[in-house]
Amino acid sequence: MERGVFTQLVITFGTISLMAIGGANAVVPEFHRQMVDVLSWMDAPTFARLFAIAQTAPGPNVMLASILGWHVAGTPGLLVATAAILTPSSVLALACSRGLQRYSGNHIVRIATLALVPIALGLMLASGIVAAFAADAGLIGFAITAGTAIVTYRSKVNPLVPMAVGTAAYVALWFAGLV
Repeated sequence: MERGVFTQLVITFGTISLMAIGGANAVVPEFHRQMVDVLSWMDAPTFARLFAIAQTAPGPNVMLASILGWHVAGTPGLLVATAAILTPSSVLALACSRGLQRYSGNHIVRIATLALVPIALGLMLASGIVAAFAADAGLIGFAITAGTAIVTYRSKVNPLVPMAVGTAAYVALWFAGLV
């Protein structure tokens, strides 16, 4: 039996919501896998463009789910995807926060919360790599992405500066016919 689009949005985004340790950017690879590979609702370059729009727009990173839902099913898809990505993780966070308050002195709880840090960081790193490859900007685009990441990590300059320089460099190379 084939599921309807809205049912599939609820199942997909509701499940991803529960994996979002570290925030919405931590599950970008799973968003990509579901939207492009599993459900075939878009191709990788379309996903990369929607991801870029979500990242440049003001607001929370979870906006990516809303934009993906909108791409799949218009305004109703946006609303369904947004509710599906926010509700399960919000309920889980509320339950966990109450449990953490109650058992905050427990040694096992402290170890478990510390164990989530490398998991979240690994998921966020994987998100950046998936987004870079999904952009399909070639070796030059990947080099600009890596350079932007390195400058942002190693310096105290505002991240908008290397982003603007990288964008200008790519556009200049594009106009020169090198990409």
